[in-house]
Amino acid sequence: MPEISRFYGVIILMFIDDHNPPHIHVHYAGTRTSITIEDHVVKGSLPKRLQKIVMRWMDAHHDELVENWERLKSMQDPNPVEPFEK
Repeated sequence: MPEISRFYGVIILMFIDDHNPPHIHVHYAGTRTSITIEDHVVKGSLPKRLQKIVMRWMDAHHDELVENWERLKSMQDPNPVEPFEK
């Protein structure tokens, strides 16, 4: 389970054999959430404030997340993505 970023206690992961649509997995304080890259559909629970931060981070790194999804589908390792910055 490749970790691609980490910030504010949030761990962002993408799985090599995951299903569509393209999404990330967010682990935070014992919770596990997935969020789609294109339309930010959330499955799971994440504190609202943190959810907004993760979505802002996703918007700022959209192209990198899509590229990592494609890399994983091609059985390549994902590239790290810079953590959230204020």
